Amino acid sequence: MAHIDLAKAEASAIKGEIARVAAFVGIAIFVVLLALILAFVGTSLFVAEWLLGSIGWGVLHGVLLLVSIAVACGLAAVGVSGARIGWAFLVAVGVVVGVSLLLSLALPNRFYTSIGASVLPGVEPGVRPLVVGAAIWAVIGLVGGLIGALRASGAGVRIGALIGGVVLGALIGATTAIDTGPQVGIGIGIAVGYLTWIGLMGADIARTGVDTDALKARFYPKQTIETSKETLAWLQSKMPPGSGS
Repeated sequence: MAHIDLAKAEASAIKGEIARVAAFVGIAIFVVLLALILAFVGTSLFVAEWLLGSIGWGVLHGVLLLVSIAVACGLAAVGVSGARIGWAFLVAVGVVVGVSLLLSLALPNRFYTSIGASVLPGVEPGVRPLVVGAAIWAVIGLVGGLIGALRASGAGVRIGALIGGVVLGALIGATTAIDTGPQVGIGIGIAVGYLTWIGLMGADIARTGVDTDALKARFYPKQTIETSKETLAWLQSKMPPGSGS
């Protein structure tokens, strides 16, 4: 009994040491993760303030980046190939470059201004680009919404597609009509690029769906089961008659 009591005492002491070490290791891991999060957030805010003139861009871009990574990892987990995810990313990079150049150089604003000068001479010059841009993109959104409504089922969904297309188009027109300058233009371009990447990945999985058979095959040991069945059948064939299974 003395040996048993001694073993219990030592086991209790060892258990306490293990708990103590586990607690310190847990704190160390938590602090490291916190440091990584702080480094990511701080770097994002610093770069946004330094390059784009506002830490708000850092918050927005950081959130969109994390959402994009989460969506990409989720699609990769269900079997979407890296090539498809990478292609969506490359398209998004092209969108970033295009939108950033257009807004930084105020090309849409100049285009709307030239149209407004000939079509709406009675409108105040400062408002013309906004009116023209919203009108042009509202029509484009109406066409897009009409296409979506024709493909949708249900009156409510169709009406929502039409209204949503017009509202989204008007917002795009109003945004592109602003003479943003280089910093804001690049900030908008990066945000649009992230949204494009997310949208393309979502559209891809919505169009192709998830191959459930391939997904099941990844977690089903088919080869092992078939090999085991073959081995069992071979063993049964080698058994003498009347020996049982």
